[in-house]
Amino acid sequence: MRIALHYFRWAFLFTLVGLVLSFGLGWVYGPGLGGALSFLMIAAVLAVLEISLSFDNAIVNANKLEQMTPEWQHRFLTWGIVIAVFGMRVLFPLAIVVLAAGIGPWQALVLAATQPAEYARIIGEAHIAIAGFGGAFLMMVALNYFIDEGKEVDWIAALERRLRACASIRGLEIGVVLALVMIFAVALPQQEAGRFIFAACAGLVTFLGVEILGQVLDRASLSGDAAKGGLGAFLYLEVLDASFSFDGVIGAFALTQNLFLIAIGLGIGAFYVRSMTIMLVERQTLSEFRYLEHGAFWSILVLSGVMFAQTLWHIPEFVTGLVGAALIGLSLMSSLRFNRLACAAK
Repeated sequence: MRIALHYFRWAFLFTLVGLVLSFGLGWVYGPGLGGALSFLMIAAVLAVLEISLSFDNAIVNANKLEQMTPEWQHRFLTWGIVIAVFGMRVLFPLAIVVLAAGIGPWQALVLAATQPAEYARIIGEAHIAIAGFGGAFLMMVALNYFIDEGKEVDWIAALERRLRACASIRGLEIGVVLALVMIFAVALPQQEAGRFIFAACAGLVTFLGVEILGQVLDRASLSGDAAKGGLGAFLYLEVLDASFSFDGVIGAFALTQNLFLIAIGLGIGAFYVRSMTIMLVERQTLSEFRYLEHGAFWSILVLSGVMFAQTLWHIPEFVTGLVGAALIGLSLMSSLRFNRLACAAK
């Protein structure tokens, strides 16, 4: 209990504030007690949805943070939460409406407040592009982890060894992603295929751009500028967090069309993800559980495939969350079994 209070105290506080705000919001929009209780319940469900979809994000964040300087770790865990909560949960949906409807930011905010159904419709129409960008970026993240000759530990050995053996084939990850993009583009209606291909290519280019920037800044850090060396990893984590958030933001509109309630519910979940990240880093949990990271990256690979598939079929967000949680749970059980056998062998 003491550990939970230490790492999750800010998440608990934001939960209390967020639920109070959602209750008040429901009282205004409801209106009355019925609307307030409804908004309160939806905010709680959105928070759980965000946590279930983003637990693997916390593991990947922790792995990257361990390689960053303390200064940049602090910046990610402070600036990062502001970007995660307000940037992705408020500004990102507004930006979609601004671009899709050709209106100004203030008009988009007024639209969200006064015509939530129209606002949700515009967001829904952008789903194909969002799925293309997020799916391509996340798939590159996962494949880049598995197709790596420097990777020494395998969880699902039969698959991971074969993927690691393919590391000598230059550009294989890019080829796999582009091939899948072409397959889904052929299956999509002609008027949607162009947007999907452009968005997927943008996701691919964004991943490569962040990787290149990270390598350039890492070289700068070797020459003595350690602060710059953390910027590449910081940008990588922010884009990764954004890609994870796409699914949650879009899925949230299935529960409510109120932008402000979505921001509160998903924001609560984002605070818990950040708290889990801090705990994983400070307690060095990843080093204690050998296969936990593998489960997270398999979950990312599945999520990227689901985002592509959602361009053709409706796949409920809870399915994605359950699959991700199952993979992480299995990797945790495998890690505990390995630790038990290692102790018995001593």
